[in-house]
Amino acid sequence: MKRVDLIGVQMDLGAATRGVNMGPAAIRYAGVKKGIEDLGYEVVDKGDVIPLADGATSETLRNYEQVHDANEKLYKATLESHKDGAFPVILGGDHSIAAGSISATAKHFKKIGVIWVDAHGDWNNEESSPSGNMHGMPFSAVCGAGPDIMVDFGQEPVYVDTKNAVQIAGRDIDEMERIRLREHGVTVFSIADIDRMGMPAVIEEAIKIASDGTEGIHVSFDVDSITPEAAPGTGTIVHSGLTLREAFYMVETLCTSGKVLALDMVEVNPMLDVKNQTGRLAMELILSILGKVVY
Repeated sequence: MKRVDLIGVQMDLGAATRGVNMGPAAIRYAGVKKGIEDLGYEVVDKGDVIPLADGATSETLRNYEQVHDANEKLYKATLESHKDGAFPVILGGDHSIAAGSISATAKHFKKIGVIWVDAHGDWNNEESSPSGNMHGMPFSAVCGAGPDIMVDFGQEPVYVDTKNAVQIAGRDIDEMERIRLREHGVTVFSIADIDRMGMPAVIEEAIKIASDGTEGIHVSFDVDSITPEAAPGTGTIVHSGLTLREAFYMVETLCTSGKVLALDMVEVNPMLDVKNQTGRLAMELILSILGKVVY
């Protein structure tokens, strides 16, 4: 029986809107631990990473010291899980935390792919970001395109090769970010591509790209990828996202691929939610990627 480690991160300092630091509690409250246990897994809840109470900041890298601290702590916790043979499920928290979790997966397995499910590209760095909010930078950071402070904890980072990096559901990508994604060779399946191709073709191709020559795939899932009518509890809402069935088809297909090494579930903000609707949805998506099926 495989072990699943739950690791929460009480982080909202990478985002402009506060409250997403309570996301791990919302997903736990929805019953994620019991749900995973009911699938036959041993579950170890490793508690929450809590960032520094205060730290240095700048206009181009807001709260960078606290973001770095949280990511370093998460890196160590995620790496420990991988070394123990467990499957880490990281409960966010804003998306800046993926810099720590993906860095750990890459360090442990050496060559991985990433599937980044998000309304946004998260491919900015300190030069291209219009806001300085670091939850818009982690995908760039784990692929070695900066900012280095998000991924360098003195461990000699192992970067994700962009030929194995896939972005899904993008529909609000900054102009400079779009240029950088293209220049670095990241595969992007925008919401328009999903409309045109259909989710079955998109996720099949995404898995093929992310797993080509790699040990497996780290999935980083931002709930703002889903249309806001279904996922209102998130801080950077963008209209016309993934439908619920598209989202569940995607994670169900990722599960059956047998190639997923770790999962981030991020950007659940209970302060903006309705009766924990988004927290419950995040919990169900986690269960689906771990094998829950709909008959």
